[in-house]
Amino acid sequence: MDNFQQLFQYILTGLSNGAIYALIGFGFAIIYNSTGIINFAQGEFVMLGGMLTIFFLSVFQMPLVPAILLAIVVSTGVGILFERLAIRPLKDAQPFSLIIITIGASIFLRGAAMLIWGKDTHALPAFSSNDPLYIAGATILPQHLWILGVTVLIIIASRIFFNYSVVGKAMRACSYNPRAAGLVGINVKSMVLLSFALSSAIGSLAGIIIAPLTMTSYDVGAMLGLKGFCAVIIGGMSSGMGTVFGGLLLGLLESLGAGYISASYKDAIAFIILLLILFIRPEGLFGSKETERF
Repeated sequence: MDNFQQLFQYILTGLSNGAIYALIGFGFAIIYNSTGIINFAQGEFVMLGGMLTIFFLSVFQMPLVPAILLAIVVSTGVGILFERLAIRPLKDAQPFSLIIITIGASIFLRGAAMLIWGKDTHALPAFSSNDPLYIAGATILPQHLWILGVTVLIIIASRIFFNYSVVGKAMRACSYNPRAAGLVGINVKSMVLLSFALSSAIGSLAGIIIAPLTMTSYDVGAMLGLKGFCAVIIGGMSSGMGTVFGGLLLGLLESLGAGYISASYKDAIAFIILLLILFIRPEGLFGSKETERF
């Protein structure tokens, strides 16, 4: 493989990984823009998506598509319960206290998953063929195309939802000024609940589409959640294109660093980038002092 083919291979891999980080970052951004809370349990919903799909496939012998849909529904239900039982009763608490609650929820979900499914790594079947595709001398699996395609669809759907639907506009209003939104008749509590539901659904979907490539286990959510957090920080805590660019940039730098430096530093690269962004430009590469929301 010559230098160009090698570089192109790293770029394809980086874009695929970056799309996952962008999806996870979307979940962070939706909740942050609606509540001001950074939900560090987001990675566990990524884990739940993959683990629940495998559970429904193996235990109930369900076809793949119904298993995926049911896994997303159950994960969304867990997100709704999380908001109702842990976040809503503490509505007057300081943001730092709520962040601690999300960390506690993350530990609880991870421990529950370990008790239910054990510590083994589980494999989810690919959505289509396992035969690699060849593009300009580089190889890519069809599952990578699924990841990129689903990410594009989620981005388009979110733009349409937040910009053109009544509910999406209501969520945007709550993100800018919850008190004013309440005064004009918007049910702020319902919008916060919806933000947790959407975030959980997107996170579980990300976990499902990546599971055929990376496999999944009870503890995969921690690292993926942190990388999604890095992506949304790079994007400036917006749920718009900044998060997408942040995820893709992180995936590319991670892939290039692993290829040209060492794969041992693959995970460390994300956190080095995060620290540099926080030191040099805390509002993110694509954000401003007044972060664009949605």
